[in-house]
Amino acid sequence: MAARQRIVRERRQYNQWVASQTLEDYALRYTADRARKSSFRVGNTAFGPIAFLACEAIGGALTIAYGFPNTAWAIAAFCVLMFLIGLPICSYAARYGVDIDLLTRGAGFGYMGSTITSLIYASFTFLLLAIEASIMSMALQMLFGIPLAIGHLISSLIVIPIAIYGISLISKMQLVTQPIWLLLQILPIAYIAWRSPADVSAWTGYAGQQGSPDGSLDPLLFGLALSMLLSLLPQIGEQVDYLRFLPNRDRRNRVAWWTALIASGPGWVFMGGFKLLAGSFLAYFALRHGVLPAQADEPTGMYFLAFRETFQSPTFALVLTGIFVIVCQLKINVTNAYAGSIAWSNFFSRLTHSHPGRVVWLVFNVLLALLLMQTGIFNAIESILVIYANFAAGWIGALTADLVINKPLGYSPPYIEFKRAHLYDINPVGVGALLLSIVISSLAFLGVFGTFPQILSPLVALVVAFVAAPLIAWATKGRYYLARQPTGLPEQQPEIRCTICENVFGRNDMAMCPAYSGPICSLCCTLEARCHDLCKTDSRFTEQLQGFFASILPKRAAVSLNTRAGHFFGLLLVFNLATGLLLSLIYHQAGGATAADREAIGMTLWVVFISLFVLTGVAAWLIVLAHESRRSAEAESARQTAMLMDEIEAHKRTDAALQKAKEVAEAANVAKTRYIVGISHEIRSPLNAIFGYAQLLEREIAGPSDNAARVIRRSAEHLTNLIDGLLDISRIENGMLRLNRDKVQLVEFLDQIVDMFRLQAASRGIEFRYQRPPHLPAQVYTDQKRLRQILINLLSNAIKYTERGHASLVVRYRNQVAEFEISDTGLGIAEADLERVFQPFERGETPTVRAVPGIGLGLTITKLLTQIMGGELLARSTLGEGTMFTVRLLLSEAMHSVQQSSLPGRITGYTGARCKLLLIDDDPAHLDIVQRLLRPLQFEVLTASNGTSGIALAVRERPALVMIDISMPDLSGWDVANQLRDHAALTSMKIVMVSANAHEYGPGGADCPHDGFVMKPVDMQLLLDTIAGLLGLQWTYATEEEAIEEVGASRDLPLHSRHHVNDLYQLGKIGHVRGIQAKLRQIEADDPASKPFTTHMQSLVANFDLKRYMNVLETLRNDDDL
Repeated sequence: MAARQRIVRERRQYNQWVASQTLEDYALRYTADRARKSSFRVGNTAFGPIAFLACEAIGGALTIAYGFPNTAWAIAAFCVLMFLIGLPICSYAARYGVDIDLLTRGAGFGYMGSTITSLIYASFTFLLLAIEASIMSMALQMLFGIPLAIGHLISSLIVIPIAIYGISLISKMQLVTQPIWLLLQILPIAYIAWRSPADVSAWTGYAGQQGSPDGSLDPLLFGLALSMLLSLLPQIGEQVDYLRFLPNRDRRNRVAWWTALIASGPGWVFMGGFKLLAGSFLAYFALRHGVLPAQADEPTGMYFLAFRETFQSPTFALVLTGIFVIVCQLKINVTNAYAGSIAWSNFFSRLTHSHPGRVVWLVFNVLLALLLMQTGIFNAIESILVIYANFAAGWIGALTADLVINKPLGYSPPYIEFKRAHLYDINPVGVGALLLSIVISSLAFLGVFGTFPQILSPLVALVVAFVAAPLIAWATKGRYYLARQPTGLPEQQPEIRCTICENVFGRNDMAMCPAYSGPICSLCCTLEARCHDLCKTDSRFTEQLQGFFASILPKRAAVSLNTRAGHFFGLLLVFNLATGLLLSLIYHQAGGATAADREAIGMTLWVVFISLFVLTGVAAWLIVLAHESRRSAEAESARQTAMLMDEIEAHKRTDAALQKAKEVAEAANVAKTRYIVGISHEIRSPLNAIFGYAQLLEREIAGPSDNAARVIRRSAEHLTNLIDGLLDISRIENGMLRLNRDKVQLVEFLDQIVDMFRLQAASRGIEFRYQRPPHLPAQVYTDQKRLRQILINLLSNAIKYTERGHASLVVRYRNQVAEFEISDTGLGIAEADLERVFQPFERGETPTVRAVPGIGLGLTITKLLTQIMGGELLARSTLGEGTMFTVRLLLSEAMHSVQQSSLPGRITGYTGARCKLLLIDDDPAHLDIVQRLLRPLQFEVLTASNGTSGIALAVRERPALVMIDISMPDLSGWDVANQLRDHAALTSMKIVMVSANAHEYGPGGADCPHDGFVMKPVDMQLLLDTIAGLLGLQWTYATEEEAIEEVGASRDLPLHSRHHVNDLYQLGKIGHVRGIQAKLRQIEADDPASKPFTTHMQSLVANFDLKRYMNVLETLRNDDDL
């Protein structure tokens, strides 16, 4: 199964026009509770647009054409019908905080279906804006003589600075201008009605240009008047765009809420009806005063005449007319521009998945109105409104039917669902009813059904849509209202953060998005172009259309429609139907022309239609091919994405397997570490006895037997080093290796290492070269043990793998960085093995390398230690020619250091008062070894075999220092140390921990109960150094005794064999160990009496004690000189 494409969550950054709700005014989304205003403020704002003077223009035009009776009855019928239609629309919009477009989405039209109604409504706003602004332009021309073209520009653009800030500024403007409008609206009409009742009576009997002279009602003229008035049906949408800001209704504000809703919602029509009648009267009044019928229905002229009649001053009347017209038109034009910006935002955002901001569409709407004004729309107002009324009536009829019939019957959800995530693209209830009403009303308008339906075509559209919507809802069982249920949002959270824009919105504005796996706001959902409605199935327009054709056509025919040819012919049909309808309406408008003119117009329109047919065919092909190209690109992208997702899934499985293998390896590593630690502890305990006794034997036994003790000690040292190497690797892997900051005498430190390896090199018959700068720091800071370990590992390898030639150590020091270069002329390392030799237990693959004993840990430990100490280790090698290792380490100079002399000889005791030491260990062998080491050095040694007795003995005897084994049967060494440290009388006592478990190592300090730590097997010299450091002892050495011993040894050489002394001396000077050993064996073979001398000298050479070896020979040479 192909993996579903995952959409990467990317934060959407809106521009400042969209991000600021002061400018955006919650276009395209639910009106947030925090943005609601008071009932009075919202009601007053929504009542202001009723000032529009188009009502007077329409009322005057109808009266002049059809007479008062027909106009008055049409106005009455319109008011009743408009109130009944507007009440449910306004109440639902105010209750759910949505504008007219969002209301239409959830009331039968669907997400994309309501784009048709958005276009109808947007057209109404700029059409009405053009008409109202034209009236204002005429007033400017009358008052100031401004040309109409410039007046149109002023009248349209002046609304932008107010409408741009939405209801916050519009409400203030409406509040300020409301008293001015109402006063000037009522005053002249009331005065004329009071002063000229005869004119009022004559007005009611006025028959108009086409009415019956007897003033009777003419159904045809009544129908024509009502049809024109029905073009004002979308005005309820402008009221809704304000009423959505009403506060949430509750028990405290319900009276104010309903008052504001009714008065400024459906109740607008009563004030509108009054204005229609006022226009009717003032038009008749103008005719009575000699104004021509063509100018009598112009609102500016009407009110100038009324104000002049009232105040009997043409100048004052002109001023009042100007103020009144400007105020009235400003109030409605701001609303038209504002409502149009919301309508265009809804229209384009769904088609383009883009929203530059309501401000952009505000300017766009005003510019469209300005374009119409420049073409003289006011002169064609009647024909425009009748054509438009068919579309508006179909929309409002279907919307009203859904609210008052379908919702109570349960076909439509009881609430308003407007979010894309929950809606079908097309709901056949509203869209079907609208299209059906447009078709039937258009046929009626063209006279297909006779004269009366032709006249009442807008009413036909209203009735057809109102009846069709419930029938379609019943037929479809209401299944196309919700594509999925609104679930998945976090419970009990009134406000939720959007996953995409990361802003917080009310719960009513949010939906759960499976594509982004999180909540998404309605605007982000609208603008999302990548998800392809992943949250719904069979809800997109194309899917619905395919399903519709599959249900009514044979399978083969339905499949053929979903092909390239099917798409082309479908688009071509839609384009040419729209073109044909438009040209038919243009031809219909020429109905008053002569037969010859109509024929010429008809032929011209046919030529235009055929020309457009070719162009629409090309456009249809371009759209189809571009669509196919886009679909192919998307399919390829989806295929590549699916392959990538499959590969990612495979990598995830591989990663999971690797992770499991890693966990197994880590578990094995932990087991290995535990095993090594356990084995180390078990080996160190007996090894401690072997190593300890071997050291004691070496110190106590002189003669041939001390060589056996020396072999035992070195074997024990080898085992100890092997165990230490394994433990070092284990510590490094577990991050447990600690570094010490020691003050090291660098020159002496290097000389000791060089002396040791010079003899080893001499014993192998190779040359050892040592080079260092003449001036090195006296002391440096570093971890002495680890630095020694690094150099010893590299130098021992250099000597071990070199059979002839030389091994060398070159030291450089600059800027606190020491560089140690260890090179040899030995076997070398193959290029392929240079990296591998640093791995644990890995060695070179050549037979000669394999023949040299070793386990492959030295270089591993060396590299790890170098890295941990912050340095670097470089290796260069040529197979068969030699190898060079370069170590760079930071060795900072210890300032004000004092050069110390080396230890002069074997320790025999210490100066000062005698010290009492306590040993606590359950191992008798360890106790015996340490006692035999310390008692000859004049220490008073006490022992205890367990922790309990050790504590009691320490309290009683108060020793200067206690050595405690960590692993004991009753109390652990740590328990004993803590109890001793807590004892008030033992605060000055030093505590040294002893353990065979290397992972328990800790150097001690202020936060630890111990002061020092010694590992088993115990290195006697290290133990003595630790004791001296903690107790501040000064050792005494056996220098004089050794000198006497060396003089005695020199006397053991018979006189007749002393001619060999010079040979031995020269061999000693060059460090030729093998030559010395061979010469000593020759002397012993030639003269058995010299065996005591040769045995002693062989012992010195075997211990690489070249200094004492040379001292003995110097004594013999001096004796010979005497």
